[in-house]
Amino acid sequence: MYPPVATLAGPDHHGAQMDRCEEIEFDAITPDAKRITYFFKGDHMWAGFHGPSELINGSYKELDEHHHLGHIDAAFCLHQPNDEDHLHTYFFLDNKVFSYHESSHVLVEGFPKDISEEFPGIPDHLDAAVECPKGDCLRDSVVFFKGHDVFHFDTHTKKVKASQWTHLPNCTSALRWLDHYYCFHGHQFTKFHPWSGTVTGKYPKDARDFFMKCPNFSESGGGGERKRCSHIPLDAMAEDGLEKSFAFRGVYGFVMTLNDGWHAFPIAHTFKNLQRDVTAAFFYAGHLHLIKEEQMFLYESGGQHYRLVVGFPIPLKVALGIEGPLDAAFICGEHSILHVIKGNQMFDIELATTPRGVVMESRLPFPKVDAAVCGPDGIRVFVGADYFQYETPMLLAYSKIMHEPHKTSLEMICPEDLMTHRLGRD
Repeated sequence: MYPPVATLAGPDHHGAQMDRCEEIEFDAITPDAKRITYFFKGDHMWAGFHGPSELINGSYKELDEHHHLGHIDAAFCLHQPNDEDHLHTYFFLDNKVFSYHESSHVLVEGFPKDISEEFPGIPDHLDAAVECPKGDCLRDSVVFFKGHDVFHFDTHTKKVKASQWTHLPNCTSALRWLDHYYCFHGHQFTKFHPWSGTVTGKYPKDARDFFMKCPNFSESGGGGERKRCSHIPLDAMAEDGLEKSFAFRGVYGFVMTLNDGWHAFPIAHTFKNLQRDVTAAFFYAGHLHLIKEEQMFLYESGGQHYRLVVGFPIPLKVALGIEGPLDAAFICGEHSILHVIKGNQMFDIELATTPRGVVMESRLPFPKVDAAVCGPDGIRVFVGADYFQYETPMLLAYSKIMHEPHKTSLEMICPEDLMTHRLGRD
């Protein structure tokens, strides 16, 4: 959930909401563990890529109490897998650093501290900061910016490597989003390599056209592309039953987290062993299962990364006891029955037994489907630009006619599809 909206605004605060579509230069940007991205400006903040501003003191009151908040200098979220002590969000104000338990927004005991105590070798009055895990950087690190000076801080050894990136604009905030790194300056941003600072592609770009929903602004003008996008069907879709949904189309995947919209990413960047054309997807036992042609790929989550489980991919016939290719697959709730759609047939497979195999077959009222997913509101079967709603797998299996079609919302996929297409093609 988003943090509560502030209800008190003292004499040092602005009561009116701020509009981030009006060429705002953000003080800091950081995601949390739920992948909700927070934007900060003065004494206001925004949760997610759309929605109104709120006062920071409703969520992080100590920042205001200790500083009479003018602005945050920098912020980042440090979350290492299986290390609860590092599920923290850090804020930098002048010469102080504040650390919060990001799940509860409670200030960690002993904070605020001097920056030099918690991050030795890092200067005061920073401009920006961003987490850089091993793989993106040489080691698990935080990248700090002050003017053109850049500091790579090793989170394990606490050693610092300093350099100058004069080719990059002065970053007032920085963000790691879906394996890419962005330096924000003014109302624009530049994508850069987190270790070398290399910039490739045509930059800067306007943040209002990519990282927020500004209904009356479109510098790149994607109306024609968006119209064409509506005729491209989904390849696969999956929900984890909690707070995360995935959709796939061509070379792109789309992720939606709780209380935030859809955001696109190149499949090859997040799922290193896949390139495109996922044909079916489902969550089971805490893992994301992706099916492509005659193979199954099994991934476990690690923050923003998904790691391929050792030994995968394996043949679909070995994994599920059925030949491919498949059109869709879904599981409802905590059940262990996987419903697989192939042509106009649905096959039920019991995942809790080995070897796995088909336990029931049924014929559907669709000659072919593109994707299917089961969530709290029932089953959605996607066919072209439409989807059909069913309450249970049994009602779908025994239905003789198609239900009333619903249009797949363009706002669900297309805007972020274009966003990442424009960013990724550089």
